[in-house]
Amino acid sequence: MLTGALLAGCGSSTSSESSSSASAADCSKGSLKTVSQGALTVATDKPAYPPYFEDNDPTNGKGFESAVAYAIGDRLGFKPADVHWTVEPFNASYAPGPKKFDFDVNEISITPTRSKVVDFSAPYYTANQAIVALPNTDAAKAKSLSDLSGATIGVQIGTTSLDAVNADIPDSQTKVFQTSNDVVSALKTNQVDAVVVDLPTALYLTAAQVPSAQIVGQFSAPGGDQWGALLAKGSSLTGCVSKAVDELRSSGELQKITNRWMSQAASAPLLH
Repeated sequence: MLTGALLAGCGSSTSSESSSSASAADCSKGSLKTVSQGALTVATDKPAYPPYFEDNDPTNGKGFESAVAYAIGDRLGFKPADVHWTVEPFNASYAPGPKKFDFDVNEISITPTRSKVVDFSAPYYTANQAIVALPNTDAAKAKSLSDLSGATIGVQIGTTSLDAVNADIPDSQTKVFQTSNDVVSALKTNQVDAVVVDLPTALYLTAAQVPSAQIVGQFSAPGGDQWGALLAKGSSLTGCVSKAVDELRSSGELQKITNRWMSQAASAPLLH
């Protein structure tokens, strides 16, 4: 049952921008108007955490989103050496205006508000949210979302995790932080009873950042938390990037990438 939630990101055909108009000729490498001619510039935040990236190095092709980015690049005709990486803070990625990258992969959820000012590709993953708490706390003993009533929950500003807390755990006391590092620090220093992050991030948080913490459980985000590659509003590349994602899905390659890097997410208990 939980595995099904994991695989939904690869099975969905929903897209904020249709790729049907992107013909093979339109999407040939020589026809693409990229930031740097002959190269594909991909953005993500720094530090770049597992399981999305390994060794804080997006260029090595290891980790879920690094592998997805290179697979998209390959579909568009770019060799690995032609894929260049740049740093873009998460909160700045979906701000309106021109972009210094061709697309950004940073666990960025597709939302109606963001879609007003930026483009998204077809989704390449659907993530549940996760509750993380320190052991021997009341939050760690929760068996349902209602058990977290009155708990102080830390969450990052501008994220679908915040939307999920407001929608599904409305009786909690929410503390909002500017960065993901601030959320982790709040958990470490007992400023909060628990934190809510997307499930893959929770796996890394409990494995490396706060090893004493535990994943209490996972729950579905309101409307489904789909991640897409983010592009500038009206980008001529949007249809081609969506087409590449759709082809990766239909060929089974996206499924293989997901299975390799995100398979641990299926083990967290499901909370209602």
